[in-house]
Amino acid sequence: MTPPATATAAAAAAAPIGVFDSGVGGLTVVRELIRQLPRESLIYFGDTARVPYGPKSPDTIRSYSREIGGYLASQGVKALVVACNTATAHALPMLAAELAVPVIGVVEPGARAAVEATRGGGIGVIGTAGTIASEAYERAIHAISPSARVVTQACPLFVPLVEEGWLDAEATTLIAREYLAPIIAAGVDTLVLGCTHYPLLAPVIAAIVGDSVRLIDSAHATAAATRAAIAQAGLDRPGTGADAASPPRYRFVVSDAPDQFLRAGRRFLGSAIERVETHTFN
Repeated sequence: MTPPATATAAAAAAAPIGVFDSGVGGLTVVRELIRQLPRESLIYFGDTARVPYGPKSPDTIRSYSREIGGYLASQGVKALVVACNTATAHALPMLAAELAVPVIGVVEPGARAAVEATRGGGIGVIGTAGTIASEAYERAIHAISPSARVVTQACPLFVPLVEEGWLDAEATTLIAREYLAPIIAAGVDTLVLGCTHYPLLAPVIAAIVGDSVRLIDSAHATAAATRAAIAQAGLDRPGTGADAASPPRYRFVVSDAPDQFLRAGRRFLGSAIERVETHTFN
């Protein structure tokens, strides 16, 4: 008979990792989590009813994040990945204090990856208006490399363009050229895509900034940070034993328009998304 403590620990390790974003963009993080943590189950929440988060106030972002964090905690997640840069910038300390599970954001891993990648210390950051106004990336980068030169640019139209699927439209290229002009003029050699929606526009962005600028997608670094956090907490799913024989489960939940999310999500993850649930808040 399995001792109760051992059974409890096994159940905790088998629990899913929770991930949330304002919409479809956080699936870039999910894709990397599936690649780096292939045994782990996931539950993803996309707040499609209230996207975009970027123009909203910090208090509103914290309110939304608290609701979503509470919902995912009620689903029994063993860790929470805040895959939204704006929510990370404004709500990460609150969530870490209020939830009894490890909470991982995307800003610090992205900042660390940028510092490691830059050759001359010039780092550009593009993000939503909320993320840029928070100065979260400047603080995170300078905490690692005080001498780094950081140039930021808000790109508020990128999220709705991605949500609409306008990834290679002429209008998207024109808007991107306007947004990226100050970044190019600053002569940075590294550019942080400071929103999980932005990697979907990476081909457009790369064509504009040129081959000499390295693009940083924080998804890889965030997945690595998540793997380290759950291992440190003793929550990683074992590779052997009865539970290891069962495949991981992936759940996808949105606050609105599940059919639209399903169509967009399958462009990211293919058959990993079989159905989309809906959960709304008052």
